[in-house]
Amino acid sequence: MPEAYASSTVEIEIPFHDIDIMGIAWHGHYAKYLEIARCAMLESIDYNVPAMRDSGYAWPVVEMNIRYAQPLQFQQKIAVEASLVEIENRMKINYRIFDVRSGKRLTRAYTIQVALCLKTNEMLFASPRALLDKF
Repeated sequence: MPEAYASSTVEIEIPFHDIDIMGIAWHGHYAKYLEIARCAMLESIDYNVPAMRDSGYAWPVVEMNIRYAQPLQFQQKIAVEASLVEIENRMKINYRIFDVRSGKRLTRAYTIQVALCLKTNEMLFASPRALLDKF
């Protein structure tokens, strides 16, 4: 199995509206940063949300884990890397957030998504060909 089936990195500058009274990014905004990187990675394999819908499947997140190592601060430039590491029965995406200037890793995370048939609203126990055929 390859290290990653697909990978993408996006740069984000932490905006004022994402920080709390302490001047750091509120922990709930991390999910948004991960989502931006996930969408870029899925776009690179032509399987972003519109393609998923057109293939007849939704892929809801069923699990998310975030390890906060260092806080993100106002105007800090970060790089968010998303790597698709499992596709057989689910999509598992690993994430790493780095400080652009220093290269220091600030956060790591993963999400797990499963296929849901849009016609039957049933969860699949194996990934559909619509995803597997991308590789």
